[in-house]
Amino acid sequence: MLAYLSRRLLLIIPTLIGIMLVNFTLTQFVPGGPIEQIIARVQGEGDVFRNISGGGDAGAVNEAYAGARGLPPEMLDRLEVQMGFAEITCQPGYQGTPDLRAPECEKQQISAPRRFLIMMGNYLRFDFGVSFFRSISVVDLVVEKMPVSITLGLWSTLLAYVISIPLGIRKAVRAGTAFDTWTSGIIIVGYAIPSFLFAVLLMVLFAGGSYWQIFPLRGLTSDNFADLSLWGKVKDYLWHITLPVVATTISSFATLTLLTKNSFLDEINKQYVMTARAKGLTERRVLYGHVFRNAMLIVIAGFPALFLGVFFGSSILIELIFSLDGLGRLAFEAAVQRDYPVIFGTLYAFGLMGLLVGILSDVMYVLIDPRIDFEKRAG
Repeated sequence: MLAYLSRRLLLIIPTLIGIMLVNFTLTQFVPGGPIEQIIARVQGEGDVFRNISGGGDAGAVNEAYAGARGLPPEMLDRLEVQMGFAEITCQPGYQGTPDLRAPECEKQQISAPRRFLIMMGNYLRFDFGVSFFRSISVVDLVVEKMPVSITLGLWSTLLAYVISIPLGIRKAVRAGTAFDTWTSGIIIVGYAIPSFLFAVLLMVLFAGGSYWQIFPLRGLTSDNFADLSLWGKVKDYLWHITLPVVATTISSFATLTLLTKNSFLDEINKQYVMTARAKGLTERRVLYGHVFRNAMLIVIAGFPALFLGVFFGSSILIELIFSLDGLGRLAFEAAVQRDYPVIFGTLYAFGLMGLLVGILSDVMYVLIDPRIDFEKRAG
């Protein structure tokens, strides 16, 4: 097992580099980079420089070009240097700080391959840089948004398991009955409904739409959250997350229920179950003493992957609908703004996390069932 884990850990490096290389290459062909976004903002607003740490006469330039049709060439050069698309090179013998205003210095474009190597070198040191448009480091930005996404991912996954496992077992035991038929119909409908559409339905029904105003419309906590007691904070937190968590759970609940049912049906028909019944064991003892451990192997071991899928896959629209400021919303805004440090920094961090979760799933398989030997399978 140790040799298998070592190989898997070593494979993380080329896999992660491949993921980053593909996405970095694709961005080179996408029109409208961050500087173009800034120019578009200047044409419409004129206060974009508040979020750009350029120093010098940025304030004067802001006043002079508010609402203007373009930016002066020297400002564009400084933006390219600041964002890592170019660098300042000075003639040999120049003693001062590199400055584009010095006649001995000039701007030189950095090629895409070199930018990629520089970026990966920084990411290997977990230096993800600073957001182009928020003037905050990517790490601090992710940490700031993380609680919302963890809330949705963790609670949705736990709720899916709490509902799906008992329901899947009951469907397996009563396979072919009326209970199995009508619950399968409900599960299929739940799987077919997009989570964002279900979220809108929940808001209309229970968040002050056309029917009842039972739950809050937006946010993770109330405005007076800091003034509440400990129990009051817990109730307020649960009150706010109910609708987003239920909306996020709908699709994963359906998939997990059918997976549990099929796993139990596969085990119930095996020879060792017939032998246990022939020995006179009760149906409950056979089901939970013998079948449960083998049938739940794939379900329990898949917990990390399911959590990660809910954590990253279903949160964008849910966060936008319920006005939750989490990682999904952050990723959406970064993609729209072409905020490359946020896009690539989070992609690297979460790609690494996903690869590690895959290894963790294999470890959980072995812990649940020691008979599994990945070393022999690899050989």
